[in-house]
Amino acid sequence: MSYRWVYSEPQGGESVSDIQDELNIPPEIAHLLSIRGIDTFEKAKLFFRPENVKLHDPFLMKDMEAGACRLSKAIRNHETVVIYGDYDVDGTTAVSLLYTFLKSFGLDVYYYIPHRFKEGYGINPDGIRFSLEKNADLIVSVDCGITAIEEAKYAREKGIDLIICDHHTVGDELPDAVAVLDPKRLDCNYPFDGLSGAGVGYKLVQGTVEKLGLPKKLPNKFLDLVAISIASDIVPIIDENRILMRKGLKLINTQPRIGIKALLDRIKIPAGSVSTSSIVFSIGPRINAAGRMGDATTAVELMIAEDEISARRFAGQLESINNTRKDTDSKTMDQAMEMLENKFNLENLSAMVLHKDEWHLGVIGIVASRLVDAHYRPAIMLSTVEGKIKGSARSIKGFNIYDALKECEDLLEQFGGHEFAAGLTMEVENLEEFRRRMNRIAGTNLSDKDFTPELEIACDLDLKKVNMKFWKLLTQFEPFGPGNMRPIFVSKDVCIEGVPTIVGNGHLKMKVRQGDSAVFDCIGFNMHAFEPKLRNCDQDKIDIAYVLEENRWNGRRTIQMRLKDIHIGD
Repeated sequence: MSYRWVYSEPQGGESVSDIQDELNIPPEIAHLLSIRGIDTFEKAKLFFRPENVKLHDPFLMKDMEAGACRLSKAIRNHETVVIYGDYDVDGTTAVSLLYTFLKSFGLDVYYYIPHRFKEGYGINPDGIRFSLEKNADLIVSVDCGITAIEEAKYAREKGIDLIICDHHTVGDELPDAVAVLDPKRLDCNYPFDGLSGAGVGYKLVQGTVEKLGLPKKLPNKFLDLVAISIASDIVPIIDENRILMRKGLKLINTQPRIGIKALLDRIKIPAGSVSTSSIVFSIGPRINAAGRMGDATTAVELMIAEDEISARRFAGQLESINNTRKDTDSKTMDQAMEMLENKFNLENLSAMVLHKDEWHLGVIGIVASRLVDAHYRPAIMLSTVEGKIKGSARSIKGFNIYDALKECEDLLEQFGGHEFAAGLTMEVENLEEFRRRMNRIAGTNLSDKDFTPELEIACDLDLKKVNMKFWKLLTQFEPFGPGNMRPIFVSKDVCIEGVPTIVGNGHLKMKVRQGDSAVFDCIGFNMHAFEPKLRNCDQDKIDIAYVLEENRWNGRRTIQMRLKDIHIGD
């Protein structure tokens, strides 16, 4: 798939040259700062050294006073507490954080995570009944609960107090709880509303520690879990999240908790080399796999493990679950691609709506995302569960999938989500009409141009400027993520050195130089389709879009390019 290259424009008042002069940095680095709205020395100082910035006062969050007082009371009185969380990475890290914190005071602490397929998302009566069986005085929900209106009433009727820690969009009504902590509350004046679920849980721990008169640095030992949640839940890595992420990564790389170290050893990530990408592509998927396949308990048990033997056992179990998930994922993707090829004419599809009774609910969201990547149009993957069709939808820029589902509301039993991702349930007999209507809605709202994805380019880069000094400056922009994406550069009229080859499972590998620059290794994952074109073109007229990465091998450090797209000149 080829992209439209769209160049980012500088923000702020000062020119790029002014920033360059003031900071004494290369123009490309100044441009990267400018497109992030960083146009003064003071802003740059805060951006490059966020660990020296104070975190926001937790008591600026609405209901924090009530929440911290109630949790500190539970600690002082040695009450029984149940931590209730979601089954994804954010939820399980948040559960592990609160569980470990409370366990350190010797409390009777339990956790409850609903089964993905049997119970679904959020607080439910079964979880409250579990808490009753444990004689719980208090439930603390994390990464869920903001819509639990009836469940909160049920808990109150049964005499159990409830503290809600959530970060999702707030509805018209708030649950009746001791405290509802959510920075997205309209009446909340907390300075940053982009926290992860575990981040909100961390703020509760901060507030509780203050109420108990304990050292304010005590909660920092949980920042590894917060960092994993931030990277995995795709929340913006700006403001407070940038501080939490930097500190959390440092903790993972220097003093990882027993369970995380066991997982790193299992997947052979060297100590000290964990990055945001490591979490997104290696650590997070393994933690997430347990919940995707049904039961998230193994993920929590890994993160709260207190000895190496049990930690290694749970790490092994997660790896096995993740392998099963990958196999299921791969088979489902193959079946979806075959269905598109044999049953539908892709050229006539503005939205891909695919259904197979036995598809696994835990992987169809991943496959929907991959279909979007492959064909760049909205994708909805559907399965049949207990006589109902359930599924996951993923979308593209310019097409709000939630709004589209709302136009099909009469066909749906329930649905929810946001602009780019959603979930839905419908009766079997509504499938064909739903497919027709979604295709019509997408076709009406999307133009031909919309079906060509954009690639946001930071700036053009002369390869003669790419050296270890430039790389060191670039690494200061980390951690990368939403709100601070890894910059994509373009180098034009590069020359291919040698012959492009295919390695692994369809990955393009080649070497390039630009004029008299050094020669750089390039890898383009799943870009095998470019190989025959590159062999048969004028190899001095290649424009490449890429991100820079460091490669370490046998003690040697080199800079390589991870290709994002190639434009071949006439």
